[in-house]
Amino acid sequence: MRIAGAAVLLALAVLPVAAQGSGPVLGVRGTEFTLNGEPFEFTGVSFFNAIYNAEFNRSEEIRREWLRKFRRHGVNVLRIWAQWDNRRGFVDTCGECSLFSNDGSLRDRPLGVLRQILASAAAEGMVIELTLFTRESWLDNIRLPEAAMERVAAELARELKPWRNAAFQVWNEFSHHTVPVVKAIKAADPERLVTSSPGVAGVLTGSAEETALMDFLTPHTSRQSAGRPWEIAPAEIRYLIARYGKPVVDDEPARNGTAQFGGPKGETFPEDHIVQILRVREAGGYVIYHHDMFQTGRGSAAVPPSGIPDPEFSAYHRRVFEFLARGGRYHAR
Repeated sequence: MRIAGAAVLLALAVLPVAAQGSGPVLGVRGTEFTLNGEPFEFTGVSFFNAIYNAEFNRSEEIRREWLRKFRRHGVNVLRIWAQWDNRRGFVDTCGECSLFSNDGSLRDRPLGVLRQILASAAAEGMVIELTLFTRESWLDNIRLPEAAMERVAAELARELKPWRNAAFQVWNEFSHHTVPVVKAIKAADPERLVTSSPGVAGVLTGSAEETALMDFLTPHTSRQSAGRPWEIAPAEIRYLIARYGKPVVDDEPARNGTAQFGGPKGETFPEDHIVQILRVREAGGYVIYHHDMFQTGRGSAAVPPSGIPDPEFSAYHRRVFEFLARGGRYHAR
């Protein structure tokens, strides 16, 4: 049964906040990621609704159990969204499911949940890629004034200073007022790593100024409509690394399932994704795995009852997660 987002946040707000100010530090060295100065195989999964999911945040113990499960399946990064207020019927969306109000002020309850997630992730040696603004909400005419966008960026940068296991991603699949937002983040917290996904699949970079400001790149590489993504995407990643000399993440790559919202028009296989991941790693890139869970809505056969991208829920995805769990067996950076 779908629980109203506001009620979930009210319940979650009373949970204790874990210890702050210590934990892993995400960094960049040349074209590679580091964690506490050591090489870090940045490997993620899309968990857009993490802040607003009741089961994930029911208790610290439960959240840590889920994080350990992700770790056992090779995942050490969660890509989560600050803005989960689009009207597309995705899992756990609601009108109040956003870290911020229209004037750019932060909402205390979801911010408190995010702090707890960051603290839990830090305790498990995991990283959070936090997406601030989303094309999905923009297309639903949920848009902040430009000054409010800068306020959001600066206030989040100040509020989240204790957690160095987080990177900010300004946009999901869009670019508007990106440069001033990055500058607002860096003014408030010069050490915060910042990136952005500047457009839909195949749009690899934004403007020259925008791209230059990024600490690492997170394009949405070309999907099945462009051809064989396990060949095209690694070539795109290889080009970006050579051109810009920064870490590059294949962020939300070609997926399986529904044809909606940029999905495949034909059948896909787990091996499609396994080969793409392997070749992206061989090209020097990193990956965030994405599938159809968020596009099909609660109650769909693709969506676990928990609303969490459970690595063991479907036989299809389990194959990919089992590959991720083997780590460097097939590729050593």
